[in-house]
Amino acid sequence: MKGMNRTARGWAVIAVGLLLAGTGCATKKYVGRQVGQVDQRVSGVETQVEDAQERLTATSKTAQEALDRAVAAGKLAEGKLLYETVLSDDQVKFGFNRKELSPQAQEALNQFADNLKAQNKNVYIEIQGHTDGVGGDKYNEELGMARADAARYYLAKHGIPLHRMNTISYGKTEPVADNSSAEGRAQNRRVVLVVLM
Repeated sequence: MKGMNRTARGWAVIAVGLLLAGTGCATKKYVGRQVGQVDQRVSGVETQVEDAQERLTATSKTAQEALDRAVAAGKLAEGKLLYETVLSDDQVKFGFNRKELSPQAQEALNQFADNLKAQNKNVYIEIQGHTDGVGGDKYNEELGMARADAARYYLAKHGIPLHRMNTISYGKTEPVADNSSAEGRAQNRRVVLVVLM
């Protein structure tokens, strides 16, 4: 009887051991599946973050250049970018080969000036003129400058001090869209207002 008890106990221990081992494998498989799903989600989020960083780097390249110029010229106390506002053809209707501010552009600049005055901060604004890719380099550089100057003088008339603004033309050198389509060219015809502090 005692011998049988030991044998039965031995088999019970083996059965429990096998049961635990089997459960452990099932648990490992379950955890493995869960970790795999989490890894996939993390990879997806990492890809989205990388894409966003690339877009941010692409869109703020000229803003960083503006900040570098302002710091080099001693225009800023702190040297930081607050924000940038883009006035593109879909919003303000810079027509092809045009530098004049449309009523939509004037309204956008009114809102921009009102916002600056309400914030009541000592800021520095670089106004960047851009063009589409049609025409020569020199012509587009001059047209980009004419657009930037038009925005600067309009803002000056609406209470933004001239000494707190500077203009620069990028001409056709910094497109944000493909110049082979009308929509792309319209996006490239723009003025960017970079607000620095």
